[in-house]
Amino acid sequence: MDSLLSVFENMSSLNKVIWIFACLSISWLLEFGIPLRKESYNKLGHIGRNLIFLSTSMLVNILFGLATVGVFFWLDANQFGLLNWIALPILLEILIAVMALDFFAQYISHTLLHKVSWMWKFHLVHHSDTIVDATTGTRHHPGDYLIRELFALVAIVVFGIPIGIYVLYRFLTIAFTYITHANINLPVAVDKAISYVFISPNMHKFHHHYERPWTDTNFGNIFSIWDRLFGTFVYADVSQIKYGVDVLDDATSDKVGYQFGLPFNSNVKTDKSK
Repeated sequence: MDSLLSVFENMSSLNKVIWIFACLSISWLLEFGIPLRKESYNKLGHIGRNLIFLSTSMLVNILFGLATVGVFFWLDANQFGLLNWIALPILLEILIAVMALDFFAQYISHTLLHKVSWMWKFHLVHHSDTIVDATTGTRHHPGDYLIRELFALVAIVVFGIPIGIYVLYRFLTIAFTYITHANINLPVAVDKAISYVFISPNMHKFHHHYERPWTDTNFGNIFSIWDRLFGTFVYADVSQIKYGVDVLDDATSDKVGYQFGLPFNSNVKTDKSK
């Protein structure tokens, strides 16, 4: 197991890019074979626009990695953090670290991105996509992505998470992100069974409904247990879902420049009632 973590610790940026496009490619094949909705839209255009957002997220990831690499060395040199203070089997250490990262960098940060007005304006870019497919998982404003990374850093420091486990977590979250956003139709029994522990494709689609209360549910990325524990879990009839967000005109979904400017647009309200 240590040798496996060493592989992730020394993973090159090229390997990470290959993993991203491998996960996207698998999701695209599933969307073609078992679509949830037979949408009539320019798929290549949709992919191209969302990959622009992916490029900005990758840039943030690279810059953030360069800025924080010293943190991992410091944690290791000083044996700081909960996982360094308690001797645990390596598999249990990996599970705790991945769950901690999923809780802080996904569930907690994601909840705040919905509840705090200025954060929600960054996150609106993700929710404004009126056609949800695998590439919607790449659609994040760089400010949104940076907020999540900062919360990940908190978990890394508190738990003393080594870089190898962090990179493993990144690989897992990429896979879950694309599969749960993918426009795929799993048998309901299978999807529900998955949702008892993990985020399933149908489960995440409710989060992309255009209005509350469904928009403010199912915040997890890998594990569904956080939503179940904190009362934010929902599962209903997926055919009732309408994508987009009620505070924006659907026509703005494809306007990339407009989307990047959303957080700074004073004309955009964070709540339809205001």
